[in-house]
Amino acid sequence: MKALVFHGPGRREWETVPDPRLEEPTDAIVRIDTSTICGTDLHILKGDVPEVEPGRVLGHEAVGTVIEVGDAVTTLEPGDRVLVSCITSCGRCRFCKEGRYGLCTGGGGWIFGHLIDGLQAEFARVPFADTSVYKVPAELSDDQVVFLADILPTAYEVGILAGRVEPGDTVAVVGAGPIGLAAVMTARLFTPGRIVALDVADARLAKARELDADVTINNGRADAVAEVMELTEGLGADVAIEAVGVPETFELCTELIRPGGRVANVGVHGHPATLHLERLWIRDVTITTCLVDTFTTPKLLRLIAEGRLDPTPFATHRFDLDEMTEAYDTFADAGRTNALKVVLSAIPVHLPADEDAVAVTA
Repeated sequence: MKALVFHGPGRREWETVPDPRLEEPTDAIVRIDTSTICGTDLHILKGDVPEVEPGRVLGHEAVGTVIEVGDAVTTLEPGDRVLVSCITSCGRCRFCKEGRYGLCTGGGGWIFGHLIDGLQAEFARVPFADTSVYKVPAELSDDQVVFLADILPTAYEVGILAGRVEPGDTVAVVGAGPIGLAAVMTARLFTPGRIVALDVADARLAKARELDADVTINNGRADAVAEVMELTEGLGADVAIEAVGVPETFELCTELIRPGGRVANVGVHGHPATLHLERLWIRDVTITTCLVDTFTTPKLLRLIAEGRLDPTPFATHRFDLDEMTEAYDTFADAGRTNALKVVLSAIPVHLPADEDAVAVTA
């Protein structure tokens, strides 16, 4: 099969690799119908995630079709259309039993494109299939579902829920990329008083306004702290969500927050950030960090099915799966291309059930 392979910092290639095969009775093999690229993939290519070894197939977000299951898989069968989540769950360890799947100690957690081969490929092996994929309702398109693999539950859990957004809060979202925009979208579920989006790209701020951000600030030109203080009568934001993953934006969040406020770090950091405890300790500021657990994926899937959430605006660019190299170039150059998420589709997608088996074995 073809797959996007990491060959060390700054090096990637769409190339031929061995087809995946069942390794454990709890595995499934999934044909990738739709995939996408994450900012974390760019962090990997920058060398920010040294655990990723050369030769690894990248990617952790996809919708696909089950083509083979192991003997121990009981809830899936060939032909099922599934969302493959960025987080895998063994279902048995202490953390999985607590719903903290990102901390799985039984072989799961964030493993796709990290510790095992990922989903930017024509096919993928999915460990712990019964507890790690979600069947997709027939009425939902891949575009509606694929962003549930990562950015929506990540923004919702690590940003909104960890930040304890409440009705009436002023929420400052630092970074209006895909994660930040997903935070803007899901914050609305809690009727905050004001959502303030900050970014250095006017195009992304325009998208934030489309998704109902109340105020946008270009912190490359304006004094963001002064503007947020003016909006909040000198107090600061109730919640600040870091959605970039660089020291400067984390430190900005700690300056935007009011006494007693909450900073929720969502961004993936590859370098140390200064924690100014000499200023923060007396202000009763709470700072949270975590990896997404995806325990809210079923709830978010229902909200999409019921028309309460519409993630399709995140899809700004489309490619065929074998145009992976061009897709990476476009996504990595978002400042010029205004890319939010690129959607990569295999051909054909959504064959009728009677044709599906033919396509799989062809």
